[in-house]
Amino acid sequence: MGETKHEKFKRLATVRTNVILDRLHQLGKLSNKSNYYYTDAEINNIFRTIEQQVKEARTRFKSPKKVKIEL
Repeated sequence: MGETKHEKFKRLATVRTNVILDRLHQLGKLSNKSNYYYTDAEINNIFRTIEQQVKEARTRFKSPKKVKIEL
């Protein structure tokens, strides 16, 4: 028997979360001002974009509200 939907979710969620965390760690390395120059506006734009994408991803996991239809 193959993996269940929940097992598949847990496997993929773990891998994808670890990829995101690794990329965030890599992004953080750009903060070294002895190697890079950046403006506050650039940093604000980066994190605003990341935060928006996190918000959108979280919204997808919320259960849709059930609409009760009376006939």
